[in-house]
Amino acid sequence: MEAVPEIQQLTKDKPTFYKIWKKGSVEQFSPIPYLATLLNCMLWVFYGLPIVHPHSLLVVTINGIGLVLESIYLFMYFLYSTKQQRLRALKFLVAELMFMALIVALVLNLCHTHKQRTLVVGILCVFFGTCMYASPLSVMRMVIETKSSRYMPFYLSLANFLNGVCWTAYALIHFDLFILIPNGLGALLGASQLILYGCYYNSTPKDNDQKPKAELQLPMSASSVAPGGGPTDGHAVNFR
Repeated sequence: MEAVPEIQQLTKDKPTFYKIWKKGSVEQFSPIPYLATLLNCMLWVFYGLPIVHPHSLLVVTINGIGLVLESIYLFMYFLYSTKQQRLRALKFLVAELMFMALIVALVLNLCHTHKQRTLVVGILCVFFGTCMYASPLSVMRMVIETKSSRYMPFYLSLANFLNGVCWTAYALIHFDLFILIPNGLGALLGASQLILYGCYYNSTPKDNDQKPKAELQLPMSASSVAPGGGPTDGHAVNFR
């Protein structure tokens, strides 16, 4: 059951990147949601490994798929972004990889039981999973200010909402607080995005109604496909 919304969320960015490929430019789409989701997936894969939290095959599998897909999305972003955009995203990516390597080294060397490792990595997953789900907040503010949902795709918001709901149900069944907290918040944030989208859908200019100079300028800002978390065009994705 949990795999269905996860797969929807994993492929939610296909329309966005088709648009980017067609125009040959990322325009003002932010890489932060994709970077946030990438880190989230790495943490949840680590959390689900037998050396940290045994019997979490679903968590590892779905977040492993998410890790691959987010890497593809980021590759396309680098391919069609400007030099300045590329360098900025690269700095974040390098920082994430260094941070992840540090976490793995510290946990494996300082924590010697499954309980200790689960606690440490679980807390990190909760924190970054929540950050990932909250990454579209800056875009939500932009939607309110511009009265346009252009850069907040409906299917991404729907995927985040369904993902949060299903992983919340999974966490309740398995009594996993580390999965419950970020995904419960993710479900609430996903619902708020859907409500916001509905409020401003009619006032959003269609592509064929817009002139190049009237293009919305979205500031560069921040469903794991992990239990805790998603991007996006200003959204995060979560792969448990």
